[in-house]
Amino acid sequence: MTHWKSLLVFLLLVAVAAGAGSLSAPDAWFEALQKPSFNPPNWVFAPVWSVLYVLIAVAGWRVYRKAGFVPAIAAWLAQLLVNAIWSPLFFGMHRIDLALIDIIILDVLVLATIAMFFPRDRVAGWLMMPYLAWIGFATALNAAIGSLNPG
Repeated sequence: MTHWKSLLVFLLLVAVAAGAGSLSAPDAWFEALQKPSFNPPNWVFAPVWSVLYVLIAVAGWRVYRKAGFVPAIAAWLAQLLVNAIWSPLFFGMHRIDLALIDIIILDVLVLATIAMFFPRDRVAGWLMMPYLAWIGFATALNAAIGSLNPG
C-alpha cells in the first residue's frame, strides 16, 4: 500500500471512531448536571478533538509505515475502540461511572501505545502526548462530574 493510501486508512479509522463517539452528544441530561469549575465550555471540545484525531491518525500511520502491523498498532487500535465507547457510555447511557472506568482504561492504553511507539518512531510518540494530556484532563473532569452528581 502506498504511503498516502495507508495514511488515508488511518485517517478513516480515526474518523469512524470519532463518528461513533459523536452519535452520543451532550443533551439536556448533561446540561442539568453539576459541573466542576474547570469544566470548559462545550464549544472547546470539537476543535480540540479535531486536532487530536489528526495527530492520533498520523502517529499510528508513522509507526505502521516503519514497522507494519506490530503490537504497537494493535494497542493503537485498542485505544481507538475504547475512545469510541466513552461518549455512548457517558452521553448515551448516562453512565458516568462506566465512562470513568472506560476513560481510565483509555489512559492506560494510550500510555502503553506511546511507550510502544517511542522505540519505533519518536515523532509518533510525541504526537500522542497532547492526546494523553487531554484525556488525563477528561478523566479528572469525568471523575469530578461523577462526584458532584452521585447515583
